[in-house]
Amino acid sequence: MRILAACLTLLSALPVAAQESAPTATLIRPAAVFDGVDGRRHEGWTVLVEGERIVAVGPSVAAPPGARVIDLPGATLLPGFIEGHSHLFLHPYNEAAWDDQVLHEPLALRTARAVVAARDTLDAGFTTMRDLGTEGAGYADGLRQAIDEGIVPGPRLLVATRAIVATGAYGPKGFEPGAGTPLGAEEADDDEIVRVVRSQIGAGADVIKLYADSPWRPGEPSRPTFSEAEMRLAVETAHAAGRPVSIHASTAEGMRRATLAGADTIEHGDGGTPEVYRLMAERGVVLCPTLAATYSNARYAGWDGAEPAPPRVRAHRDNFAAARAAGVTMCMGGDVGVYSHGTNAIEMELMTDWGMRPTDVLMAATSVNADALDVPDRGRLQPGLLADLVAVQGDPTADIRATRNVVWVMKGGEVVTDRGR
Repeated sequence: MRILAACLTLLSALPVAAQESAPTATLIRPAAVFDGVDGRRHEGWTVLVEGERIVAVGPSVAAPPGARVIDLPGATLLPGFIEGHSHLFLHPYNEAAWDDQVLHEPLALRTARAVVAARDTLDAGFTTMRDLGTEGAGYADGLRQAIDEGIVPGPRLLVATRAIVATGAYGPKGFEPGAGTPLGAEEADDDEIVRVVRSQIGAGADVIKLYADSPWRPGEPSRPTFSEAEMRLAVETAHAAGRPVSIHASTAEGMRRATLAGADTIEHGDGGTPEVYRLMAERGVVLCPTLAATYSNARYAGWDGAEPAPPRVRAHRDNFAAARAAGVTMCMGGDVGVYSHGTNAIEMELMTDWGMRPTDVLMAATSVNADALDVPDRGRLQPGLLADLVAVQGDPTADIRATRNVVWVMKGGEVVTDRGR
């Protein structure tokens, strides 16, 4: 009995001893740090992490006794990237059209794809992702809970569940009138919008998404759907519950109504006018331009990427310039899902190719998105914030394409990707 008791005592002590011998802190030593605060790259800086938080950043941070030291030679360390516009339950349209994904792909298949997409996104250095609608997959963005519980790997998700559209304004379309067909969103009108916004929040929505405009029939151009008053009801209801509002708008009138209704972000915004962009800037409405979606759809249609670009691409490029000239704050979000998950950096490359400075694009993908998406605990390398970090080989402030060369990712103080350097 004495021997058995001694063995049990030894076994019970082992986890404690192992825990006491484990490093209590991690010092990360890259070639340089882009902290998302001042828009500059600081050579020789290091970052100290304890638990899931950053505790020190700067040029003279020392490793405390017992700390683990991670060297990242030749790499720039940044806050984990934040994807501002995604759809985990979509995959590239050159693989399957949107209608086919919504109508024909089983929910289990779409969910399995989304699990892989979440892992690919995290490996690409995106530690936070705003998912703006499951596009016919109902409330399957409960994937967020699976990630939070550590069942599957992925970024921190901010989900919209089912987007909200005006009755008759969203697809799939082309069926017998009155036939029950799956929709990519939930319909609501007038005062009913209040109930639907509340039901989405009750179902887990972190953000409410509306469609301000849409084609009413296949082949038609987009036209405004919700009135300003309807959108204002949705915004007031969502804001009262502490939820921001994202509004899809690609027409000048849809954008104007969305802005006046109090939208936090406008998605796409490629049909704006200088007057509408100035109104957005005055009201502090952030634009998520989704350049990569326009670019990718043009490539799927046969464009080889060379100039002259197709009219739709040229128009989007011109409107992106007009929005910047008006002083509109830019979100970094590409509508990923239209193109492959894990290639999110395409949007950063296009933002740079179409006129933004690399440092401003990096700010958009970190601290600007943190502010726009109302997640103040991330997006910057500062003491007290989440230790969500990404290291890329090279200098992304000189060449934004370095953001594709992700060598190391940390989420909440845990290393989740290490490509061996």
